[in-house]
Amino acid sequence: MSSQQATPQRTSPMALFNDRTKSYINVCAPMVRYSKLPFRELIRNYKVDLAYTPMILAKEFKNSGVARDSDFTTNRSDTSLIIQFASNDGVELLRAVEFVVGYVDGIDINCGCPQKWAINEGIGVHLMENPETVRDMIRTIKGGGLNIPISIKIRIHNDLRKTVDFTKRAESIGLDFIAIHGRTRRQKSTSPVNIPAIKLCKESLNIPIIANGDIFSLTDAEKLYESTKCDGVMSARGLLKNPALFAGFESTPWECIRKFVELSLNYGTNHFIFHHHLMYMFEDVMSNAERKTFNTLTSIPAIVDHLEEHYGLDL
Repeated sequence: MSSQQATPQRTSPMALFNDRTKSYINVCAPMVRYSKLPFRELIRNYKVDLAYTPMILAKEFKNSGVARDSDFTTNRSDTSLIIQFASNDGVELLRAVEFVVGYVDGIDINCGCPQKWAINEGIGVHLMENPETVRDMIRTIKGGGLNIPISIKIRIHNDLRKTVDFTKRAESIGLDFIAIHGRTRRQKSTSPVNIPAIKLCKESLNIPIIANGDIFSLTDAEKLYESTKCDGVMSARGLLKNPALFAGFESTPWECIRKFVELSLNYGTNHFIFHHHLMYMFEDVMSNAERKTFNTLTSIPAIVDHLEEHYGLDL
């Protein structure tokens, strides 16, 4: 966390939701490995209003300075920013949050990660069956005197009455907003998003709702807003493929790729993340043969040289 820079000139997500000049806000989802500082800085140039960090384990973050330095980096321009924690213990979560007050604009509790390891740890989507645990964590943060917005990111239940009850319970103890991924814990990303479920939650609650799922273009975002009237629209896979989608670009503009390479070099992004980001961005450009060649590049300098030689990259 040594590279963080706290600043009083931050943008509260609540101010974004209250901005009457916008029908809805554009949101970058928390993405494991990918929604880190260089990518967040990139997408803010393309009309992203609110961005989430990747999911961070609150227990490890609280206990380890090494974890804090590796998991969370920010700067003065990285706002509005939500840090997402995974936890099932209110006190543990509060101790983790205390490290980032002043550096973020909100706290999110992950209630939607469907991976087996997370379920086995009693975090992520496991919490969807434990509303009292979620309420306890919200209550603990709200009672901690930190004065910071708190949200949860959830999936839906098969029985939507449970989802409405879950969200209303969280709202009743002071939750500030909710992001809703319109799939159940067992549905794959290829399953259609349940738009009526998100709309039902929006109509049942009095706090801002962010709708998440299947946003790959500005048209998709506008349609989801029109169908749900939610306060924000969140993209994950769509932004990985095209970081400029909210700015109306149908595919990743070359300047966006060039800027990402520049930011990655400046921030020392590791080879694995750098390589995979570019593979997403070039998904519709590279042939199968080109992908095979690209996958043999084992260092960032080799990738940069390849982009210079074959795509005219000019830094």
